[in-house]
Amino acid sequence: MKTESSATNGSKSSSFAKILPLEELSKIIQAAKKKGKTVVQCHGVFDLLHPGHIHHFEAAKKEGDILVVTLTPDEHVNKGPGRPVFNQRLRAESIASIGCVDYVAVNLWPTAIETIKKIQPNIYVKGSDYEKASDDLTGKITEEEEAVQAVGGRIHFTHEVSFSSTELLNRHYMVYPDQAQLYLEKFRKKYQPQQVIDVLKGLSNLKVLVIGETIIDEYHYCNPMGKSAKESIVVWKYSNEEAFPGGILACANHLAGFTEHVDLVSILGKENSREDFILENLKPHVKPIFFYRDDAPTIVKRRFVWDPFLVKMFEVAFIEDHPVAPKLEKEIIKTLNKILPRYDMVIVTDYGHGFLTPGMIDVLSKKSKFLAVNTQTNSANTGFNTIIKYPRADYACIDEPEMRLAHQSKFGKLEDLIVKSAKALKCQYLTVTRGHHGSLVYSKKDGFASAPIFSKEIVDRVGAGDAFLAITAPCVMKKVPADLVAFIGNTVGALAVKIVGNRTAIEPVALYKFINALLK
Repeated sequence: MKTESSATNGSKSSSFAKILPLEELSKIIQAAKKKGKTVVQCHGVFDLLHPGHIHHFEAAKKEGDILVVTLTPDEHVNKGPGRPVFNQRLRAESIASIGCVDYVAVNLWPTAIETIKKIQPNIYVKGSDYEKASDDLTGKITEEEEAVQAVGGRIHFTHEVSFSSTELLNRHYMVYPDQAQLYLEKFRKKYQPQQVIDVLKGLSNLKVLVIGETIIDEYHYCNPMGKSAKESIVVWKYSNEEAFPGGILACANHLAGFTEHVDLVSILGKENSREDFILENLKPHVKPIFFYRDDAPTIVKRRFVWDPFLVKMFEVAFIEDHPVAPKLEKEIIKTLNKILPRYDMVIVTDYGHGFLTPGMIDVLSKKSKFLAVNTQTNSANTGFNTIIKYPRADYACIDEPEMRLAHQSKFGKLEDLIVKSAKALKCQYLTVTRGHHGSLVYSKKDGFASAPIFSKEIVDRVGAGDAFLAITAPCVMKKVPADLVAFIGNTVGALAVKIVGNRTAIEPVALYKFINALLK
């Protein structure tokens, strides 16, 4: 067994020897504590090692005999796309090379709480940035302190000269694409992180109704085996599958993280309704009102995906996209007339699958206090589901091909098409998302504002537009300036394309941390 000093003689090999699995380290630490040694633990991402970290570790070591540093694993570094810049192995090796550090381990969980229970430090040390619990974006410092106290320890805050890894990376290491880097240099001069975060926190009191089709997205993962000997086809071996709440369900779940009152109106099929799955996957304070059509199942889009590359080969849709029956339409319209006055805003995601009829659109346009609309073009409705079928929308959010299709203009100037649509819809704001070109937001008051993409890699585009709409729509309702709407939308989009399907919703803490990282 190593002692507390056996791994600190300064050689490279001894630095590597400091890095241990948590289970093994826990046994070593408990043995040392029985000998009367005082154990100190520091925990963090430590993406870019700098003098502030070294001073922090040295100050921590003065509090005890053994200094343990635990690291947030790569998959749980919640600072947005492109982070961590240095993977967990490199981060662990860098910290292990510091003389005052005795042991290093990579955490296995999103937070330090379980790791604290494993290490059971006498003293848990954080920087002065965490001394005020109200300043912690994650809200975890209180839980960490409780965990330390539960194992008989105490928390201690260092007050050394501090630096920001995020700020250093942003300024000197070009973490983001070139266009984004130039954009952010200007944007930081106008907005501070807390200003943007306060805008998002200010959405919490809104009463919102979301309406649109329920869609279950299924991913069936498989791997190629080779060409069939008897047919001109490639045979795939099934691996596993998962299902996600898509369509309006995803929009509601995104929004529910930012506002406390979200109601949902949607349609399911009486045949294979999947209602139990849907209710299990809606956030607790999303209150659904479901209608049921007799002639169809709940919409399921089953995608066959090459695992692990997430390449989608083909899709099978279980869908009936004829308009709902007149009797059912009347029932839905009656409900809308009754409930619409309750809400500050209504968000419509129209996938063109037969739920939102002209009669329902007329009621939504006339009775909503604030109406945000997204119409989507897809394989089931190409050419038949454009934004101009809505007589009114206070905010419209569509992608560039959908805008061009609405006006039958393949090469026309995009800004002209946006202004034309805004006039037709009586829009105060209109956003066009442009894929790798970012987004373009038009405000009748502010004119045009654009923002580039902030992501370096894309895992999955499915659901990114829904996330963009869900978070920008209430911002527009609150009259947030166009340039800030564009920025917020693209931060949401950058997080959304890192999520497989709609496996998880965009959560406030993740978004706040990403905004903080971008604007430092």
